[in-house]
Amino acid sequence: MLAPYILPALGLAAATSAEPLKRALPPAFFLAGDSTTAPDGGWGDAFLASLAEGATGTNFAASGATTSSFRADGHWDQLLAAVSENKEEYSPYVTIQFGHNDQKTEEGLAVMRDNLVKFDEEVRAAGGTSVFFTSLSRRNFNDVGDVVTDLSDVRNITIQAAAEAQALYADLNDHSRQWLNDIGEENAMTYNLEPDDHTHLNEAGGIVFAGLVGVLLKDLESAFEPFITIDPKLVKAFEEGTYYYPE
Repeated sequence: MLAPYILPALGLAAATSAEPLKRALPPAFFLAGDSTTAPDGGWGDAFLASLAEGATGTNFAASGATTSSFRADGHWDQLLAAVSENKEEYSPYVTIQFGHNDQKTEEGLAVMRDNLVKFDEEVRAAGGTSVFFTSLSRRNFNDVGDVVTDLSDVRNITIQAAAEAQALYADLNDHSRQWLNDIGEENAMTYNLEPDDHTHLNEAGGIVFAGLVGVLLKDLESAFEPFITIDPKLVKAFEEGTYYYPE
């Protein structure tokens, strides 16, 4: 079950910061990532929909993106511009979740850590705060009914980059994998975008894992509490390791 890790211990175990978080202004969340954050298959849009009045955000995540292509394709520059443009009215936070595609090549793995550290440097320079997330777990199960641990390399790189940058991070990979183990394969498959797609999320899956992201963010910074709405039944499901499907 996830409760010992999420509420309240996660903030101590999985978050570091070089400087105090901004508190005077409401948050603006700008999302960077691959298809597991992007529209039509990720948690990002559902997370933005969960923001309460006063907060804002934009989902810049792109399907197929790596830490290199996200910059090369112009998404990163657009995100940094949004940080700069909103820093007078909001406290900008940039969620950064990559790994699924970086993992596919040796070259991608080789540059991922440096790319993440550079992202954090540029977010700070633009007036924002980075929050690194390890990769959302895939929903592949082995013969004994456990989730296959196939993202350890990029999970470790993300944590190492956060430590080097002295940035905030949350272990979405570990917590999503543990909860999927708790609810079992049959229930986990109800979040698939397509029946045989064990990576991308349908609408229900987007809501569920956006809720987990929200729980992790609130644990990192209590000032987020009034700005992120999560169904209490979903929070309870994470605490107890029980299944949840949005009504």
